[in-house]
Amino acid sequence: MTTSLHDLCVPGYLQTLGAVAAFLDKGLAWCKERGVDAESIVEAKLADDMLPFRFQIVSVTHHSLGAVNGVKAGQFEPPGASTADYAGLQKLVADTIAALKATTPAELNACAGKDMVFLLRGNKIPFTAEGFIQSFSLPNFYFHATTAYDILRSKGAPLGKRDFLGQMRMKS
Repeated sequence: MTTSLHDLCVPGYLQTLGAVAAFLDKGLAWCKERGVDAESIVEAKLADDMLPFRFQIVSVTHHSLGAVNGVKAGQFEPPGASTADYAGLQKLVADTIAALKATTPAELNACAGKDMVFLLRGNKIPFTAEGFIQSFSLPNFYFHATTAYDILRSKGAPLGKRDFLGQMRMKS
């Protein structure tokens, strides 16, 4: 069985982004019920030396739609700074889901085997499209989704494993 570049990443991105959207909604509802300022979550961290919740959500979108766009363009860079509030992060995730759903398998699969570079502080790190998706984009995507989930959970939001898994693609 051959797996296409699109199949390698887009369904997983959409599953996890759907879960992220749902746990953001659940977190906001929890904040409202408890009188917690949702904006305090945006700046929350698990450790002093890590980046905040906002960065984790931005990175989830950047390592999914941004990765797809990077593969198409032949280059990828770290995300820029963001000042998004909680509602802005929810919109960013929703917009990312919509854009990924609009990405056709043909347009992404046409990039299979294509050379691309990751531009980082003046360095050019070479990849093929598949190598980039498998060894850089997907690990970062899941890392930041997990970290965002963990930050929200550490603040007391009633999240469980099912909230992270999202809508699984079961056999029908």
